[in-house]
Amino acid sequence: MNAINTLGTQATLKPDTLVSNPSGTPVVASVEVAAAASKVWQVVGDFGGFTKFIPALASIDVIGNGVGSIRHKKFRENGLEVVEQLNSRNDKAFSMTWTTLYNNLGVGKLWASMTVGSDDGNRSTSIATWTIIAEPAEGNPASAEEFQAFLQDFADDAMSNVQKLFA
Repeated sequence: MNAINTLGTQATLKPDTLVSNPSGTPVVASVEVAAAASKVWQVVGDFGGFTKFIPALASIDVIGNGVGSIRHKKFRENGLEVVEQLNSRNDKAFSMTWTTLYNNLGVGKLWASMTVGSDDGNRSTSIATWTIIAEPAEGNPASAEEFQAFLQDFADDAMSNVQKLFA
């Protein structure tokens, strides 16, 4: 018996994945920060450092380095957890994207990006932007409007905290 393939011949197996991009209206949280883009990127571009501006997080563990790495976020309340994969990262352009692989927050598919840019060439201020596209998980009782409001409030609070870090 082949312990690896217990379904029969390999011809019955085909490549598949449970990870796919969500559809929906993007949630965008953007703030002007009183610091150079490179300094702000050191905070919001740290894939394992979101505890610096999201106080609801108890811990983040990152497995691996760079694109393809996985982060496991644990929240302070109710045993809430999120597992995400870093999809892209460009430290010169101050941008990264990630996808949620697992969570128990009532969020189904989720894709997000974080970017930092200069404020019209002003080197002493920058604009940090978190964009989220997500779908509610099956069985989530929230209406579409409530779900979008939940995401917007969460992102707005986090980005407000980024702004305060540099005030």
